[in-house]
Amino acid sequence: MPRPRKRPAGVAGPEKNGQSEKHTKFENSGEASAKVENSSPQKTSVFKNCGRNLSNYWLMKSEPESRLDKGVDVKFSIEDLKAQPLQTACWDGVRNYQARNFLRAMKLEEEAFFYHSNCKEPGIVGLMKIVKEAYPDHTQFEKNSPHYDPSSKEDNPKWSMVDVQFVRMMKRFISLAELKTYHQSHKATGGPLKDMALFTRQRLSVQPLTQGYPGPWWKHLTCCLK
Repeated sequence: MPRPRKRPAGVAGPEKNGQSEKHTKFENSGEASAKVENSSPQKTSVFKNCGRNLSNYWLMKSEPESRLDKGVDVKFSIEDLKAQPLQTACWDGVRNYQARNFLRAMKLEEEAFFYHSNCKEPGIVGLMKIVKEAYPDHTQFEKNSPHYDPSSKEDNPKWSMVDVQFVRMMKRFISLAELKTYHQSHKATGGPLKDMALFTRQRLSVQPLTQGYPGPWWKHLTCCLK
């Protein structure tokens, strides 16, 4: 199966319309990085209010426009996912410990919004599901890959990926600008989007969205699905 490259978490350039993906402090800060690397995702604050028996939902960012990184085009849009055999691909290239931990927390059949990032119109374009739980990301060992990590060892790999499968497109595109409007409004009113990770933890390209946290807005957005 072809293994197209996805946008790695935490290493993107500025995203248009005011949103950005950058290196997080955890990738470049020694002790802090080690703490996040070894932490359980369920113990991080984003999960603390979640019901234990609730399924998790996710938002995952990828670049829909061509961009060369060490000679490799890292473009991967929802249309590219649809074009894959069985409409399935691995989600490789994540190089942020928090985002990696979220990948490792994913379970079969959990759903994720596909978010187009670092493009003219960032936003949510569709829905996909997890069809294979976390396993070692092969690109960390490929010297010609922009995601090569010489410090990662095959007997103790640092980085993981999951396999995702296309589910459906949104009935309409939900832009970053629209989401930001909801977020700002809900910050003032205490609504379900007030703590949306897309704005409070914007450097992460893999973000949790669960029924318990923040809750109702997942239902609000999924009503836009076909």
